[in-house]
Amino acid sequence: MSDFVMVAGTWLGAWAWDEVAAELRGAGHAVHPLTLSGLAERRNTQPAGQQTHVRDIVEEVERLGLRDAVLVGHSYAGIPAGQAAERLGDRLRHVVFVDANVPVDGESFLSGWPSDHVRQAIDDHAGYWPPLGPEDYAGQGLTDEQIARIVGGSTPHPGVTLTEPAVLTGPLDALPATYVKCLLDGDEPMPAAAALLKSDNWELVTLDTGHWPMFSQPRALARVLHAAVARP
Repeated sequence: MSDFVMVAGTWLGAWAWDEVAAELRGAGHAVHPLTLSGLAERRNTQPAGQQTHVRDIVEEVERLGLRDAVLVGHSYAGIPAGQAAERLGDRLRHVVFVDANVPVDGESFLSGWPSDHVRQAIDDHAGYWPPLGPEDYAGQGLTDEQIARIVGGSTPHPGVTLTEPAVLTGPLDALPATYVKCLLDGDEPMPAAAALLKSDNWELVTLDTGHWPMFSQPRALARVLHAAVARP
């Protein structure tokens, strides 16, 4: 049995893991989905920035008194999760990045890709990145019902968490980690993740689905997470 702490990406909260959590609990694991400050049921809190999300994760692991835990970060959440993993040290057994961004010291979530439209959207919406519409989820292996669930549950994402730079004190390739690449969202991990995957401590796993596998293939994702911690 392992303790999984699971953090979803932009616009989402702990609710996004419901189906994956049920699968993992059925396999005997304990699962602790986490909603980051400013999102979902915590949307009325005002995060100071990305480092607030790092603290959210660290404080949750410490509050639960976890040792040998598995931290899972999806999409944007890979950035605070990677920083939190560095700070949590031996409290963690493994880190799983699900089609995720990885933190690079001094760089933000919006660094390294054409993001002017995101910055403009944040400016136009009082400092928040508004959720995507149904049309933006096309081609990601999702049913209409799954898309409606994502759209209906999404909340605006605090923009400063996307523009604040990550802070790392050492290389992430020392972490025992699995990177899950969702192939409908592109065949290759982003360059920062690809560089980390050269380490013997990191493993690449692929899923033939889109960027939101907790909705499109929850059982397959749960199997990947179970396998990641079952290995010696």
